[in-house]
Amino acid sequence: MNLRQTVLRGIQVLSSLVLAISLVGCPGGSSTSGSTMTPPPHPAIGLRLETIVNQGLSFPVFATAPRNDPGNRLFIVEKGGVIKILLLDTKQLLPTPFLTVTGISAAGEQGLLGLAFHPNFVTNGVFYIYVNNTSGDSEIRRYTVSANPNVANPTSTPIITISQLMPDGFTRFSNHKAGWIDFGPDGFLYVALGDGGGGGDTFNNAQNVDSLLGKMLRLNVDMDAFADPDRNYAIPAGNPFALTAGADEIWALGLRNPWRASFDRGTWDLYIADVGQGAREEVNVAIAATGGGNGANYGWKIMEGTNCFSPPCNVPGLTLTPPVLEYDHSGGACSITGGYVYRGSAIPALQGTYFYADYCLGFVRSFKLVSGMTATEQTNWPTLDPNENITSFGEDKAGELYIVTQQGGLYRIVPN
Repeated sequence: MNLRQTVLRGIQVLSSLVLAISLVGCPGGSSTSGSTMTPPPHPAIGLRLETIVNQGLSFPVFATAPRNDPGNRLFIVEKGGVIKILLLDTKQLLPTPFLTVTGISAAGEQGLLGLAFHPNFVTNGVFYIYVNNTSGDSEIRRYTVSANPNVANPTSTPIITISQLMPDGFTRFSNHKAGWIDFGPDGFLYVALGDGGGGGDTFNNAQNVDSLLGKMLRLNVDMDAFADPDRNYAIPAGNPFALTAGADEIWALGLRNPWRASFDRGTWDLYIADVGQGAREEVNVAIAATGGGNGANYGWKIMEGTNCFSPPCNVPGLTLTPPVLEYDHSGGACSITGGYVYRGSAIPALQGTYFYADYCLGFVRSFKLVSGMTATEQTNWPTLDPNENITSFGEDKAGELYIVTQQGGLYRIVPN
């Protein structure tokens, strides 16, 4: 039994002791669909994984870089609270971390989960992280780079704290924290939040517009002068609930555990991979040209993918946005890991192709989006399976793609 099979067996037999970020859907729900067929390999293009790092990383969960970075660096986020810098030219990890974050909890699916560089990072040195604090609540913190461009200042400014306390007033779960953050084409910070955890969204957080859980948020973090020190942000004009009942920060709702979203740097379409309950994994896409997902309801927990989860599913006056792609748990699939639309130059034939993976099976698949909501050219890439648990994809400043594994591997997708 290989390492991934061992982890999968642990998930199936004793889910409460799953390695912290299993991200797996809990049993439950209903499915009337049959198995989703595995897409075929691409008939003309060969890809392989180039090993960049296979030691020196501890539970990496993300890799990214500032788009205009003068250096050729990749910033690697470790769940336990450390951000390391990899020099891509030499494939060397710098011995001194870029940042070591304190005051966090890394239990379960918590930890340091997100990193976003300000659009003007090259000149202002500002970046943001998503962490879970020692109470289990989610925080967005702002940091700056020190005089050494490879080391950040250790002090931070709190931007927002999002309570993970359930409506019963005493329950906090350690799963479904999501944690992706990034800046959109409008210069605002987008924040992906899970439904708060447990199973089946017991408290209906994802459909509750007064709760920030199970949502995509949009914040203006460039405005610093606020009387409330815990609200170092403003509400962008156009947020769908800013002038109505509901939380001002919400951009979209109906998410369960969006484990990795990304903006297509070519179109600014927003891809959101959402982990399912026990039956379906899905990819949602918000098209920039038609509103970028403003006010979209992606369905959870009314729907799991296109399956009815918590009847009634046909609510008068409620419009749900279906996924552009979904797959079931055939063969042991359990948890989607979202990736990126390829916009690099090393593999021109794959321009516009979105890559995603499954944490348990380790497969890597792709599709192209046409006419807004149709996933075409669905492809399976067996040569991109690292035989490890894929926690994230990464994207360098040039748009080349990487695969990050829980076991500490970092691999670049290259032509075969």
